[in-house]
Amino acid sequence: MRQTSRPMGMRAFVIIWIGQIISMLGTSMTHFGLTIWIYEQTGEATPLALMGFFFFAPMVVLSPVAGAIVDRSNRRLMMMISDLAAGLVTIVQLALLATGSLQIWHLYVTAVISTSFQTFQWPAFSAAIAMMLSKEQYGRANGMLELAGSAAGIFAPMLAGALLPIIGLTGIMTIDIVTFSFAVGALLFVFIPQPERTTAGRTGAGSIWKESAYGFRHILQRPSLLGLQLVFTVGNFFAGLGFTLLPAMILARTGNNEIMLGGVQSAGAIGGVIGGLTMSAWGGPKRRVHGVLAGWILGSLLGESLLGLGQSLPVWLVASFLGMFFSPIINASNQAIWQAKVEPDVQGRVFATRRLIAWSVSPISTLLAGPLADHVFEPAMQSGGRLADTFNWLVGTGPGAGMALLLVFSGLGAALAGLTGYLVPVVRNAEAILPDFDAMAEEAAVEAVA
Repeated sequence: MRQTSRPMGMRAFVIIWIGQIISMLGTSMTHFGLTIWIYEQTGEATPLALMGFFFFAPMVVLSPVAGAIVDRSNRRLMMMISDLAAGLVTIVQLALLATGSLQIWHLYVTAVISTSFQTFQWPAFSAAIAMMLSKEQYGRANGMLELAGSAAGIFAPMLAGALLPIIGLTGIMTIDIVTFSFAVGALLFVFIPQPERTTAGRTGAGSIWKESAYGFRHILQRPSLLGLQLVFTVGNFFAGLGFTLLPAMILARTGNNEIMLGGVQSAGAIGGVIGGLTMSAWGGPKRRVHGVLAGWILGSLLGESLLGLGQSLPVWLVASFLGMFFSPIINASNQAIWQAKVEPDVQGRVFATRRLIAWSVSPISTLLAGPLADHVFEPAMQSGGRLADTFNWLVGTGPGAGMALLLVFSGLGAALAGLTGYLVPVVRNAEAILPDFDAMAEEAAVEAVA
């Protein structure tokens, strides 16, 4: 490994982690403020759903190429470029807002631009962890990353809700611009080693298009990895339907009460923090696949479905907490499996393809969510509506009842995805079927000596 005076290993990871926490706090505050602004401008769920679509669509389209570029490039540089682009987009949004020119379609365009650059961030950071840390630290490190996102989710709604009446959306976005500099500064300070070339890397080498396609080849040749991602694909479809509508449902059922919405989101973030702390200290189950599959089942039923069933703030708070508690366990367990099984020099393109498979249906679910709510379920769950007599006992009637019913159904669908994974041996036994990449490297070295 290259000698350097810059922080390395877990120390470097912690420095990056702190910078990301600060940056995510500002980003989450802006997201909360823009959610309120969009709903106040339109009073409909569809524009919020469209924001979700324009967030997911670039990731689906660009992920394979982004992963290949990450494997070809310095991963620290890729992460810095992503953070800088996100900051510049926020500056443009702020300028439009400050001059009174901001329109909803501007947010769609800037979301596409920002997310296009963010597509490089996740595979670069995920692959960097495999080079910075030992595999025994993967579960805890990924738990810390989940903790960072959840911690930002706790304080961002509370801070944004409290500061919006005082400094307005322009002030919130100004804070966001300041905070992203911490993420960039942390990356400038640390050292992240680049991976050595492996057999998988040599097999997948070639043109940018060949390297982009290699991620698909790698996963398709390993049915266990493909099965894990199909669980996420189905689960994400149903989760996308439900959680796209959650802010609109809460606002509709509370008379646009921003404080109650912030409370529900903060409760979820607290659950995520506790889950992240649990994962950071615990490291996850010995068989990490249980963290993935059981997490999907419990998190979907106790979170998404219960959010739809609830008709009062206490139930929403409990459901939001329980649903998000399992999220760090699911994601960190799954991430640790992939980081241990996939060779480091191809993790960029494999992880990018993995995200594409898992999120490929998310733009569809976010596009469906708004029209289904506004034109089908909401009218059907008003007094005298087509579904009101059948499901009145479950979610009540009136504003928000149709969206609540969608949340219930969506939670059941996502839980079924996790249950199906247990019923398929190639998914249930993924860790036993696939060898770790370091074991494969040792075997190749022995063969080379022989």
